[in-house]
Amino acid sequence: MVRIMSVLEGSSAGGLRVLSLFMGVFLLSMGFGKLGWFTDSSFLVAELRGWWGSAPVLSRWYIDTVAMPGAPLFARLVPAGELASGVALVAGYRVRLAAGVALLMVLNFHVTMGVIFHWAYLTNGYGLPVVGALAALALGARRLPFTFSR
Repeated sequence: MVRIMSVLEGSSAGGLRVLSLFMGVFLLSMGFGKLGWFTDSSFLVAELRGWWGSAPVLSRWYIDTVAMPGAPLFARLVPAGELASGVALVAGYRVRLAAGVALLMVLNFHVTMGVIFHWAYLTNGYGLPVVGALAALALGARRLPFTFSR
């Protein structure tokens, strides 16, 4: 019985490690796509303006009161957060913290875009699969096997 439990725990940890690698690569690719935001926050402002037109009332309020005024800061924090979280998840370093931070960033984007308030969110590839994977890592990953840290 003990041997079966250790095998199950090992496969669970191994699965979380693979999930961590995939989500890390995903976040790195998203962060690399936003590198231009470091030098020019108008890219983020343009995204926010585009989302505002089709967003529900709550998202519009958030864009008007938080996102637009904070765009110069967020344009630097978002790619930095995605890159740092991605590196941490790939390396297996502080996986719960990195996944938690990434989850908050992803949910923030989903609320801002307003996609989380539509039924189509359930079939969106950037929706539940990403949120679920990051939540699983944030809640279930302690110290994963095969890490590059001590």
